[in-house]
Amino acid sequence: MVLPDLSEEKILWHKGFLSVVGIDEVGRGSWAGPLVAAGIVLPSDFEIPKGLADSKLLNPKKREELDKMLRAKALGFFISEVSHLQIDKLGIAKATQVAFRKIVSAISPKPQYCLVDAFHIKYVSSEVKQKAIKHGDMTCASIAAASIIAKVYRDNLMENLGKKFPKYNFQKHKGYGTEEHQRAIQKFGLTKIHRTSYNLDFLYS
Repeated sequence: MVLPDLSEEKILWHKGFLSVVGIDEVGRGSWAGPLVAAGIVLPSDFEIPKGLADSKLLNPKKREELDKMLRAKALGFFISEVSHLQIDKLGIAKATQVAFRKIVSAISPKPQYCLVDAFHIKYVSSEVKQKAIKHGDMTCASIAAASIIAKVYRDNLMENLGKKFPKYNFQKHKGYGTEEHQRAIQKFGLTKIHRTSYNLDFLYS
């Protein structure tokens, strides 16, 4: 298994970019709840902890452990949330861009360079350099770190929503289209946190 390293960051640190922000999102494919993105600035003396990887490859306990460590070690981090209502209004692609731009504008220290998982961020100042890295959450430490922070935050949020909508068991599937989630929609209909723009009517056919 390929593990993330600091090769991208070290090149940028060597060039004088000290505020390098790793950015990733979670929840694009979920049928319910918000999209969440996170950005993190790691220090130049950061040592990769054992087990750091794409958040999807880690168990919940390990993610929680790494989340606490990363928050403590980071020079700065920021979590951006885009609601299901905004997703329905804008579409998931534009909503993702909104989430990323929130990070660029709000994170401290001010970003000099952004390393983004898969996407190029549109409509940001040319002063902020950026690089989209395919499968960056699997290869780049900063992006992997961002993916962990975003997923822990969103998982906790969906668990809380699961208490408000106990028939749907959001605690388990986090809003993704599992068979259990499909059956719940077929039986009980959509909740007010489902993304109606995802055209889930096929579940009733």
